[in-house]
Amino acid sequence: MSLIHRLREALGGAAVLTDPDATEGYARDMMPLAPAGRPLAVVLPADTAGVQACVRACAEAGVPVVPRGAGSGLTGGANAVDGCVVLVTTRMDRILGLDADNRLAVVQPGVVNRTLRDAAAAHGLFYPPDPSSLEWCTLGGNLATDAGGLCCGKYGVTSDAVLGLEVVLADGSLLTTGRRTVKGVAGYDLTRLFVGSEGTLGIITEATLKLRPLPAAPGTIVAAFDSVERAGEAVNRVVRAGLVPSLMEIMDATSLRASAEYLRADLGAGDSNALLLCQSDAGGEQAAAELDSMERLFKDTGAQWTHATTDPAEGGLLLRARRVSLPALEARGACLTEDVAVPRTRIAELMAGCERIGAQEGLTVAVVGHAGDGNMHPTVLYDRASAEEYARARGAFDAILALALSLGGTVTGEHGIGKLKTEWLERELGPVSMRVHRQLKDALDPAGLFNPGALFARRRPAGGRTP
Repeated sequence: MSLIHRLREALGGAAVLTDPDATEGYARDMMPLAPAGRPLAVVLPADTAGVQACVRACAEAGVPVVPRGAGSGLTGGANAVDGCVVLVTTRMDRILGLDADNRLAVVQPGVVNRTLRDAAAAHGLFYPPDPSSLEWCTLGGNLATDAGGLCCGKYGVTSDAVLGLEVVLADGSLLTTGRRTVKGVAGYDLTRLFVGSEGTLGIITEATLKLRPLPAAPGTIVAAFDSVERAGEAVNRVVRAGLVPSLMEIMDATSLRASAEYLRADLGAGDSNALLLCQSDAGGEQAAAELDSMERLFKDTGAQWTHATTDPAEGGLLLRARRVSLPALEARGACLTEDVAVPRTRIAELMAGCERIGAQEGLTVAVVGHAGDGNMHPTVLYDRASAEEYARARGAFDAILALALSLGGTVTGEHGIGKLKTEWLERELGPVSMRVHRQLKDALDPAGLFNPGALFARRRPAGGRTP
């Protein structure tokens, strides 16, 4: 029996796509640099049993399996390899339970981030991780890359919200990790091992997620500066003062003007070269005190102007300027978006360095980022029709990664390594760490069939073969 016939028999014909016109749409994510192959088939299971059946059939046939969510990734982590089965989890989109008393939710991987946020809010609860693509990215993809978002400085990344997982292993067996209690330290922390593993160790089919009490509607403050250095110093002063805003974002002049044009709004860009946008969700007098303190610090640092509001609608409009920054830049040309993180004290050095790299390559490099945790998103703009500009854009991309490492940073803060940054992962972690990574991969996926080429380059695993 052929693999396709077996998959259709186990999951139903409608859940198995083989027409190239249909499978092409599932072959890559949003990063144009990352390589992508042609899948043999795309499978869309509706439940854990369907995932198990697919994994078992592929294991017996020696065919790679590439897990995929909504395709909002930016590193090629869900990109197909030639002859693989792309296993798409978007039909597994149910919130299986929401326990308000214990502040947790049990979800399938196809649940959209915003859907869980809204469901939690109906119970007076809050799911903090909020990638900019929260309106359409799925929790399975968030778990695979350990996604972050705009409020990580206060609330942490996805792994900080995960209590337990259900994971299909390479032999089709089902592993349950973690707990539903507030505390629990029994055994190795297998939950965190799988979160951020980018589908290379197993396929997450269910997650138990921690919820928080719903915070107060945020107050917002915006401050403009004549240089990224002044803006960076303002961030340092906020941190030194012991303030923990629920959100602290930074935009350079290019991204600020792009958002203003995109929204057809006066964002006060003018002659400003950097904008800080901060929020406090502490509520009441505490929020007012935090906003006042930040405003005072910004003025002391030389802000050109500041504006504070406690009106949620106005704050939402101001925040929209940050959230639309990527589509606003895409309106100007093709984009290669980075995801580096540096110590917060070195944000200004990174931004200034990105400007130099852009000048050296003759390209525009715009920078926005999460100043609260140092996670920056430099974006290289180039002409998609020009092979020569594409080459220079790739050179700028690599130069920015090298710059981040030289500043004591990391090559990814929330998007993952995918199939794009495998060489850079080795540079950052070193040979001993990479050996341990490969040992874990070989132990859990000895045939190397789960998402080959993601995290580290494909090679012949111990006792196995390269698929």
